[in-house]
Amino acid sequence: MAPHSEHSSNVDLDEIDRIIIDELVANARISNATLAQRAGIAPSTALLRTRSLVERGILTGYHAEVALGTVGRTVQALISVKLRAHDREKIDTFVERIPRLPEVLSMFHVSGGTDYLLHIAVGSTDALRDWVLDNLATDESVGHTETTLVFAHHRGNQGPLPTEDMMH
Repeated sequence: MAPHSEHSSNVDLDEIDRIIIDELVANARISNATLAQRAGIAPSTALLRTRSLVERGILTGYHAEVALGTVGRTVQALISVKLRAHDREKIDTFVERIPRLPEVLSMFHVSGGTDYLLHIAVGSTDALRDWVLDNLATDESVGHTETTLVFAHHRGNQGPLPTEDMMH
């Protein structure tokens, strides 16, 4: 599937689209028959509607969620990164390199006093220190970092927000 843009304009979703999205967000492995039943439509319609959501760029992928601690990634951190200079070439190099590192779960370009916020997961606090030293402190484009340990991560709503008429 093509990468999606966080900047896409809001698309029209009807109640069936919203049900399909909510069900797939809750369980991407749901069978088409169960999805159709929960949406109150025929299985063939559910398949067509799901394909349409993909083609319209609303559904951008399906993934497995891993319990990071079970694969040795017991320490998570959020790292604020302020770049030294805003040179386009250095920014592009940083943006290209950092998300590809295996420890990086997400990278956000943010506003305010921080330029980027990284969410990483490693095996120990020693590994975290070494990662910051090896990948950020030695990067000439990085001016400052601040690391915050994550004690718990609680996932929020990944689907569309309710519409006004659904809230009343």
